[in-house]
Amino acid sequence: MANKPRYWGTLSPLPAQVITAQAQQFESMGLEGVFAPQVYGPPFIPLAVAAGATTRLKLASGIALAFARSPFETAVAAMDMDTVSNGRFVLGLGSSVRSWSEGFFGMPYGKPVEHLREVIEIVRLVIQKSHTGELGRYDGKYHQLDFSEFQPLRAPVRTDLPIWVAGLRQPILKLGAEVADGVIGHPIWSIEWATTKVIDDISAGLAKAGRKRSDIEFNVWLFVAPNNDRKQAIEDAKATVAFYAGVEQYEAYFAAHGFGKEARLLQEGVKRGDYLGVKHLVPDEMAQTFVVCGTPDEVRARVAKVWEVADSACLNPPIYALEPEQVMAYGMAIAQLFYT
Repeated sequence: MANKPRYWGTLSPLPAQVITAQAQQFESMGLEGVFAPQVYGPPFIPLAVAAGATTRLKLASGIALAFARSPFETAVAAMDMDTVSNGRFVLGLGSSVRSWSEGFFGMPYGKPVEHLREVIEIVRLVIQKSHTGELGRYDGKYHQLDFSEFQPLRAPVRTDLPIWVAGLRQPILKLGAEVADGVIGHPIWSIEWATTKVIDDISAGLAKAGRKRSDIEFNVWLFVAPNNDRKQAIEDAKATVAFYAGVEQYEAYFAAHGFGKEARLLQEGVKRGDYLGVKHLVPDEMAQTFVVCGTPDEVRARVAKVWEVADSACLNPPIYALEPEQVMAYGMAIAQLFYT
């Protein structure tokens, strides 16, 4: 648990000069680091730009989709990022959802917990052994790799490069606490979910591995919309909630909050590629549950609860369907409220 709040920001694929300015601003404000998500391109590109523009800021994939590329490519990309950033990279991995992995990327999904466990094992193997000449074969359930013609690489900056696992619900969270160096919360988590339900899951994963809470970083993500016009903040949150609540694989999560019926209705829009067409089906109460909406004082008070459990946090505007100037305004409000 952190004594002093440590915040992370996020970067998106934008013109290099914009990424440079954002990364330098985050560093000057004292943020711990920045994440780049994979929606849908690889997250390493904006992070590489940020690495060249900063000296202290940690750089993390948040997240790299674990099944969208080979584990070998993920490992060497992580090592390249660690080299580019002089040892500041954190590999954030997540399973995402079946419809993305199989439908968009054409890659097998399988059973996500066992698949992700195997990916992490291979990534660590490559990082630790790629420079030693010790790589041979790897025969797993999802990956059969032959390194017989592999030419050793130069020694990586770190052979213990940190891996953080992102998850929404129990199985992946338990896996992250068991085998990874950190756990990343899903941005659609409610405050209540982040501070109560997931703690049992993380504790169970730690106990299985005989680890202590201090052995991992717990980074909580939240969508936040501080706005003196509370009604507008709630309206601005609805498209983001519709985007996630319409994912069929997430239905059980929303149902656990009492919004199963709404999630099923929203799925109809997402399945036809039109989440914006159903955002009006998100009731105000649902928007406020999954996005921290309200006046700046209200948002600050609600976010403060996560420090009962979190080591660090990443706060983001509910970006879906918002115009760039709206996203920028919320970003500035978040900075003024939490970073200064």
